[in-house]
Amino acid sequence: MVVDVDVTLTMDGTNDYAEPTPTMKIAFVYAVLVALLLAAVGLALAVGHGQLSDPALRSTLLELRATRVAAALLAGAALAVGGVVVQGVFRNPLVSPSILGTTAGASLGGQLSLLALAWGAAGSTIPAELVLPLGCLLGAGVSLAILLVFCRERAGTLMLILTGFILSSLFLAVGGFVTSLAQDQWDLSRAVVAFTLGGVGGTGARQVAAAAPFVLVGLVASWAWSGTLDVLISGEDEARTLGVEVGQARRWTVVWVAVLTSAAIAVGGNVAFVGLVVPHALRPIVGVGHRRLIPAAALLGATFLVACDVIARVFPSRTELPLGVITGIIGAPVFLYLLARYYREVEHG
Repeated sequence: MVVDVDVTLTMDGTNDYAEPTPTMKIAFVYAVLVALLLAAVGLALAVGHGQLSDPALRSTLLELRATRVAAALLAGAALAVGGVVVQGVFRNPLVSPSILGTTAGASLGGQLSLLALAWGAAGSTIPAELVLPLGCLLGAGVSLAILLVFCRERAGTLMLILTGFILSSLFLAVGGFVTSLAQDQWDLSRAVVAFTLGGVGGTGARQVAAAAPFVLVGLVASWAWSGTLDVLISGEDEARTLGVEVGQARRWTVVWVAVLTSAAIAVGGNVAFVGLVVPHALRPIVGVGHRRLIPAAALLGATFLVACDVIARVFPSRTELPLGVITGIIGAPVFLYLLARYYREVEHG
């Protein structure tokens, strides 16, 4: 059941109601985020290998860069909103979508799909460009099914976290086994490692088109459940008194997080810290109300990943840096700073 309320609650589960953020301020924040996104997209289309001044290469280069930009936009928006939703479900701003195990499941599905392509086991009925997205979605679906089977109606968040942790450990171990199998073939090994480290360089237009509907559905559904997420922040007992079916809400929001993360991995591989850093950076500005936070996170997450892809392309190196390495180098220090500020604010009331 979706509850439509407009409240602003603290992330520590208390009932301290804050003053609503002024509408003009929110509009200004959205305008700034849109401007940053447009600037990042323009920069991503303008820079990179090859010269746009060459008429023979201009259209090809723009097409390749536009595909990369579209993949980074989808992955960044999906991961950031997935982070917002999962933090609301667990009432903890320090968790990320990977806590559910669906991220590791999608990654394993992608690795297995690459293995199937290399060994000719993917079949001829499915276009090669769609094998990887389908593998990621199937991997996330299997992980999600196992998670929901073990975490039924009466299972609490602790059971959900423990099950997700065990699934992540299992899938990561199997993924390591798949990586070892790929060592026999140089091209396959490079593809698996590149996918594991994250990147949008090899993403094709068909992959983007296949992932886009899932990202769109996940974003719209997450925003539709924003009122319920606001109530869940106040605590499960209070949410029940307000008519929220907590078990059902938890299951559905987990489904949307799985959809978002699997689609993001399908076009961007494993990319860390987006779902952690972006929500943390935005809450002091737009508040913790999910109706405002989710669109803002989608915009900033997309901007952040497009900017990281630009850095990966222009960094002076013989080979292009993996996107996941860039997000980790930038995201980890930023998250440590935000974490220190968060605990400093908690200590000082």
